[in-house]
Amino acid sequence: MPEPARATSSGPGRVLIAVYGVFALSATARALVQIATKFHEAPLAYLLSALAGVVYILATIGLNGRGPGARKLAWAAVGFELVGVLVVGTLTVFDAADFPDDTVWSVYGRGYGFVPLVLPFIGLWWLRHTRAR
Repeated sequence: MPEPARATSSGPGRVLIAVYGVFALSATARALVQIATKFHEAPLAYLLSALAGVVYILATIGLNGRGPGARKLAWAAVGFELVGVLVVGTLTVFDAADFPDDTVWSVYGRGYGFVPLVLPFIGLWWLRHTRAR
């Protein structure tokens, strides 16, 4: 008989959700302040930071939720986060002129101690680890 999926919000998942929550709050707040006060300086960077904030919010909700819908949301958000940090990180390394100010994902999250680069790998591992078997 297959073992049902474990709750992603159990055990170490609580720490993961807390980290995602902190990033959701910090990325969203930073982007809103930047958009409100100096949007004209780096609109692409600030919109990408806002997008990152939304992705972190969705990942937090998905990881904290229960059931297949929450799990699908978490997979989608964390997978998008990984693609986002890799694409934006690469673009900011090779074409820094288009990004006069940093985004959350600039240079793979350098401004946040590279946590944005590591976090989706941990999130995807946790989702796989807690899946039904």
